[in-house]
Amino acid sequence: MDLHRRRFLTALAGLSASLTSRLQGAAAPIFNLVPPSRSGIVWKHDNAMSPERYLPETLPPGCAFFDYDNDGWMDLFFVNSGPCDFFTPKAPLKNALYKNNRDGTFTDVSEKAGVAVTKGFGMGVAAGDFNNDGYTDLLVTAYGRPTLYRNNGDGTFADITEKAGLTAPPWTTSAVWFDYDNDGLLDLFLCGFVNYAPDQRFACGDNKLGRKYYCIPRVFKGSPSFLYRNNGDGTFKLVSQGTDIEKAMGKALGVVATDINNDGLTDLFVANDTVQNFLFMNRGKGKWEEIALAAEVGFSQNGQARSGMGVDASDLNGDGWEDLFVANVDQEMFSLYENNKNESFTDTAHRHTVAQATRLLSGWGLKFFDYDNDGLIDLILANGHPDDMIEQYSQQVKYKEPLLLFHNEGGKLRNISAEAGSAFAKAYPARGLAVGDYDNDGHLDVLVGNCGEEPALMKNSAAYGNHWLGLKLVGTVSNRDAIGTRITWSASGVKRSRLKNGGGSYLSSHDPREILGAGRNAKIDWVEIHWAAPSKRVDRFETLPIDRYVTITEGKGLES
Repeated sequence: MDLHRRRFLTALAGLSASLTSRLQGAAAPIFNLVPPSRSGIVWKHDNAMSPERYLPETLPPGCAFFDYDNDGWMDLFFVNSGPCDFFTPKAPLKNALYKNNRDGTFTDVSEKAGVAVTKGFGMGVAAGDFNNDGYTDLLVTAYGRPTLYRNNGDGTFADITEKAGLTAPPWTTSAVWFDYDNDGLLDLFLCGFVNYAPDQRFACGDNKLGRKYYCIPRVFKGSPSFLYRNNGDGTFKLVSQGTDIEKAMGKALGVVATDINNDGLTDLFVANDTVQNFLFMNRGKGKWEEIALAAEVGFSQNGQARSGMGVDASDLNGDGWEDLFVANVDQEMFSLYENNKNESFTDTAHRHTVAQATRLLSGWGLKFFDYDNDGLIDLILANGHPDDMIEQYSQQVKYKEPLLLFHNEGGKLRNISAEAGSAFAKAYPARGLAVGDYDNDGHLDVLVGNCGEEPALMKNSAAYGNHWLGLKLVGTVSNRDAIGTRITWSASGVKRSRLKNGGGSYLSSHDPREILGAGRNAKIDWVEIHWAAPSKRVDRFETLPIDRYVTITEGKGLES
């Protein structure tokens, strides 16, 4: 069977299942779990769980959608644990790179690509083209040291960590590529977690079960995070020394790069575990100002530090300003911070019913995204308690927890998890979450990394009937990944805009393409691309296809 026929039959099967369900009077599932027998994904995370309950065991894994071979189809990457000062695997463990076969299945090419070997106790992954050569590179964080894999452009990667100068951070969690100095090159921010050196390590227990349990990060000393400037020659320079980034001792788990005040400089929102969150404002010329307390995003409304894990940013209410989200541990509730347009925020999680829905949950990976292509930003949350023994001394809180899905209904989120299908009736030890369109049908699918278990791949079946336009943006003067670029579009006179942020979620990396939802409108009136600095060029397009992907290259126009 040829490729085009396989693709046609796959799409037809999905549409048929959706129509059949509706004709029978049942709501079609929004997301369907794709079993390994169908996807070919047989990799499993090994969290090295031990009787000693070392803290790094409970934090990973991260995952990613990215196109490593530039064939226009999203491939998958999974991070595994590995040898470190408290763990020696009985058999070699490996990260996994799965090539997209373009028919709904994937093939493990980890060994051939040179990314299988785990170096340190792996945490997360950030994908980005740091050298602007047109091929996406990978940064893998770890307890131990990070690893930078340069994409060679021939299906293989090279470990250039030492040459690049990225060997120092002892424990890094989430990472983000973004251009903080607007020179057209992607710089790198690494979240530093706690000081977990052997002489600083504590054993927590015995609890009433007579066993050790995972320590709350509160008992460990925090560490700074790290900002590296891209030198443009394959090396990086640590530039956070002496800035608020270095002075702010945190326990960072999640980060998103976005422009809070619309000044054209990309800022950083960082989620910290058991200490206040940080909001690093980019003041230009290498200066950073940490303003989380004044911005009212550092603590809970009663002034307490919470266990911040996953974060994201998006313009939820369509006012042109980026709003923020942070997930916390159970009993703390999650926060949805709406932008007041003056470098301050208001927590509206209760108004959106997010706070009530998350009281007994612990959140990690998450994403603002338009899952049904109606043009409005929705929200997905991946949850799971960090303590595998929690059910032994809590009647309400579980170790494995359900995903949550919120639908944007005119600027207000509604919890539709109960309507979202069997994928949302299951419970997971979820950690990382990434979104991406793996079958190129214009509907954003979801990938969840589960601690100590197989990942969950979920196909989006919700957007049939709504129209869309997919954009692959290629910067030429601005950074090639177009981070910091603003997209504005109109469908039937309704104008919308979106800022292309960097990072977000937890330990994970998303499909870099942007899908513009048009709802029932069979035509998009126009699209404007406001390219990031240093270019600041505006490209406008008024004759556009629908329901397909196109490539727009800065200054060169539209490619189908």
